Amino acid sequence: MKKPWPWSLAGGGVTLIVRLTPKGGRDAIDGIHLLDDGRAVVKGQARAAPREGGTNAALRKLIARAVDVPPRDMTLVAGATSRSSE
Repeated sequence: MKKPWPWSLAGGGVTLIVRLTPKGGRDAIDGIHLLDDGRAVVKGQARAAPREGGTNAALRKLIARAVDVPPRDMTLVAGATSRSSE
């Protein structure tokens, strides 16, 4: 069985599927996890509360640091109001 990946190439960049837990006690990427439906996600935590975009900003900084790009080059495409980015 082919292992699913939580990323794909899209429009000159990469789309990453993330499942983020707000108020998680730390800012961290916890690895790649498979959901019950078989989809793969990058699982992470953010200390920020999900108010006024705090968690989304923390996610952008966390991923940007991990892939060594400026946070301004990251775009949240979907999931602004849910734990998953899709």
